[in-house]
Parts: sequence; C-alpha cells; structure tokens
Amino acid sequence: MPDCTRAALYLRVSTTRQAEVDLSIPDQQAQTSAYCARHSWRIVAEYVEPGASAMDDHRPEFQRMIERACDDDHPIDVIVVHSFSRFFRDAFGLEMYVRRLAKHNVRLVSITQELGDDPAQVMMRQVIALFDEYQSRENGKHVLRAMKENARQGFYNGSRLPLGYALAEVEKRGHRTKKKLVVDPVEAETVRMIYRLYLEGEAGKGPMGVKEVTKTLNGRGLRTRLGARFGVASVHKVLTNPVYAGRWRFNKREAKTGRAKAESEVIEIAVPPIIETAVFDKAQASLKARDPRVLPPRVVTGPILLTGLAVCATCGGAMTLRTGTSKSGKVHRYYSCSTAARVGKTGCKGRSIPMDRLDGLVTTHLADRLFGPNRLAGILTSLAQKRAAGDEEVRNRAETLQSEIAQSEDRLKRLYRMVEDGVTDMDDLLRDRLAALKSERERAKAALERIKAQSAPQLTLEPDQLERFGTFMREKITVGETSFRRAYLRAVVEAVEVDDHVIRIHGSKTSLEQAVVAGEQIGKGVRGFIRKWRARRDSNS
Repeated sequence: MPDCTRAALYLRVSTTRQAEVDLSIPDQQAQTSAYCARHSWRIVAEYVEPGASAMDDHRPEFQRMIERACDDDHPIDVIVVHSFSRFFRDAFGLEMYVRRLAKHNVRLVSITQELGDDPAQVMMRQVIALFDEYQSRENGKHVLRAMKENARQGFYNGSRLPLGYALAEVEKRGHRTKKKLVVDPVEAETVRMIYRLYLEGEAGKGPMGVKEVTKTLNGRGLRTRLGARFGVASVHKVLTNPVYAGRWRFNKREAKTGRAKAESEVIEIAVPPIIETAVFDKAQASLKARDPRVLPPRVVTGPILLTGLAVCATCGGAMTLRTGTSKSGKVHRYYSCSTAARVGKTGCKGRSIPMDRLDGLVTTHLADRLFGPNRLAGILTSLAQKRAAGDEEVRNRAETLQSEIAQSEDRLKRLYRMVEDGVTDMDDLLRDRLAALKSERERAKAALERIKAQSAPQLTLEPDQLERFGTFMREKITVGETSFRRAYLRAVVEAVEVDDHVIRIHGSKTSLEQAVVAGEQIGKGVRGFIRKWRARRDSNS
C-alpha cells in the first residue's frame, strides 16, 4: 500500500433509534480514524449510514461510496470499517462487492478483523461473513418473536399508524415504554365520513363510488395524515382495513419482499373500533359486488381517435372519454381531463370538449396545414439544413479522432524501434508510457466507431414524393376506420394539447421525415395482439 494511501470511512448502525441515542457511530468514527492515523493514511471521505440494514445493498450512502470508489480517477485506495458486518451481513453480497472494489484496486479493511489477501485469510473472511449473516438472521428471528408476543398483548410495534388512530403510553417496562392504539377523534370523523359517503351518499343522491368519495373529500379540503390530497387508492385502503372495525392484523407480509404470510402467522389484536362491524361488512360486500373482476366495467364500442395523444394543457393529464345522455336519450361523448375526474377540482380545474369536435379540428388542421406539399417541403428543408450543420461537426470530430489515432500509432512505432535498436531498455516508466499510448489509441478508435455507427446516410426527398405522401395522409386521417386513422396520426403526432381557447399539436420533424420515407407502409405494421405473425418464417429472419 503506498504511503499516501487515501482512505474512506464507512460507519453504519442498523436502526434510526441507534443513530439517535447510541454512541456506536461516534465510536466507529473515533476508532477507524485512529487506525488510519497509525498507518499514516489520509482520510478523504466519510460515509455515514444511520438506520440501514446490511442484509442488502439498498443503502444510499453505501451506493454513493461504491460508485465513488469505482470512478476512473481512482480517488480511494482503501475503505475502512470497524468490522466486516458494518459493510455487509450477507456473505454473497460481501464477496461480490469486495471483488468489484478489487477490480478498481480498492481494498476493504476491517480494523477489528485484519486479514490479508492469501487464500487462507480470504477463506477466513468468508467464514466470518457466514457467521455474521447467520447471527443477523437469528437476531431477526428473535426480534420477530418478541414483536409477535408484544402484539398478542395488544401493544404497538412501530408500523405506520392508520388514519383515525393515535398512540397512547400505557405502561413502563424497564427502560421501554409500551404503547397502544387509541382513537383520534378528529381523524376518526374523516374515516366515518368515508364510510357514510360510500354506503349512503349525501343529499338523497344515493351511495357514492370510491372515486366520487375521493373527489368529495378533496373538494372539502380534507387531507391525509401526511398532508396530501386523497386518492382512489388511499380511500380504498380505508374502506378495506379491518382495523376500523376493531381488528388490527400484525405480521401480514414479509418485511423485505412484501409477500403475504400464511394466515396461521398473522396475529389479530383487538383495538378500539371507529365504525361498527356491520358497517364494515356492508362496505366489503358492496366493494365485492362492484369489483371489475366480478362485474365487468361498461364496454365502450370502437376505439377512440386521440386516445394517448390528447392531454390537458393545465395539468398534463390524459384527456379520456366521458359520456353523457341528454333528456332526449342521445349519448354525447367528450374528451375530459382525467386528473379532474380522478381527484376533483383541487387536482386540476378540468376541461371537456366534444369528441367529434376535437377529432375534426385536429384532422382538418393537419390535412389543410401540415400535409400540403409546400408546407412539408419547408419543414423537411429546415430539418435537412440543421442535420447538415450537425454532420459537419461530426465530420470534423471524426477527422480529429483519425489524426489522434495516427499520432498514437506513430509514437508507439518510434518507441518500439528504440527498444529494438537498443537505444533504451523496457523499464517501468517506458511500460507505463506504452500503456498510456495504447489506451489513448483505443479510446480514439472506440469513439470513431461510435460516430460511424451513429451516422445516418442523407435522405433525399423528391417533390413528387412529398405530394404523394400529403395526398395519401389527407385521405387516411379523415376517412376510414378509427383504428387505422389513429395509427396514421400517431406516426406524425406526439401530443394534442387541449387548452381553453386553443389546441396545440406537437410533433417531431424527424418522425415526419421517417413517415414520408415509409410512405404507404405507415400503419401496416404487425398488430401487437397477433403473437405468431411469422407463421411461415418468410420474413424478418
């Protein structure tokens, strides 16, 4: 290890409570710093991870340290930890990252488990890692057992509190304070309102759906515990959580994977209810009856022309189909802002426009303005000019790279000749120089290959080709089945922005050029739902 060794310290504890009240991190910092001082190593960085498990690598500071250690400028020579368990408690993960660091000439050093690089000591490090992993899993098993017993006695274990509940300290056991769930009278009213709106509605209008309940809550200025607007998912969670009927369920899922556990492992604890059991059961029956998997949603016949293209200018949300029926029984279709429909006017003021009107405005404008031969020629000419300027820059860069390659090869030949003629010896300095020249040559070659691979041939579009394309597109976007018209539109249009008094059509000149080159083949691609379209293996082999 060189005298000017640059060291990075990694300090970690497993829980935020340890980080707040424990002395482990200051002690780790003091001991690792003293170790570096004894070895005359210069500390260039400290990475502190308060409250993160070492059983996986989902640790921001850890990842930042690894990325910095593997940078090309080689800023770190050694990572110093108090023990290997501070770095990783998974044997496979430890070895993987040790080998990744070794590829960048970075060592991992434990000040309490000093080991070398010979096979016996590498094996010892792996044995230590296995014991650390085993100890961690055993500790997790015992902690879970204690938490399950704590839950059986009705005490709170530390998960996120459901809306409508608060914590109350009920007793002291040694240095630990035991807590239980109690009803928060303010938030409980919001929970009762959600059930009442869903099951009964208000003003004699009948029960509401989950979406309408969400819009009503947001319209009244009510917020979740975190201060956010209610969404369909958060309201649905309130309607399906049995805790509100007095049944708190603990140990339902695996903490890391999220997989559901067997019912035999779930512990149900009695808590103060906010609603009656009969009300909760009634809500569950209603949700089951309305479940799309039981009762299919209404089917709208035929595709929509601007689906996936029309967006609201205010919030950027999609404009989706909404229908209404007049007194005469006629069905009217509208494009409406999906954000306003989902969360109410607090999310977006919302806007609607008749579907036929927007379809007609967009297709008429494109047919009259974009697909005229003169307009197409003007747009594509400006694209060609811009591309020509870019191509000139690429050519200049390619020439520079070719010159660099030639110079590197000439210098290498001269050095080889000097060695062959006995003018100089192949010492370490000359080896380093040869390696540097080879690296420069390979870098320039790689850059030149990338430029050649990315450069595209110039396209020449004739006037009659533009005229044919314009005539073809004017017909295809205004006449025919909606699904095919939509395919032609999507080839040249990226978005249709709907504002109060203006419609903005966005597109790419490059996409337009590709559409002109494709000509009548636009929209004739393979349909996504046809899985075995090449049954006879007659193309695209």
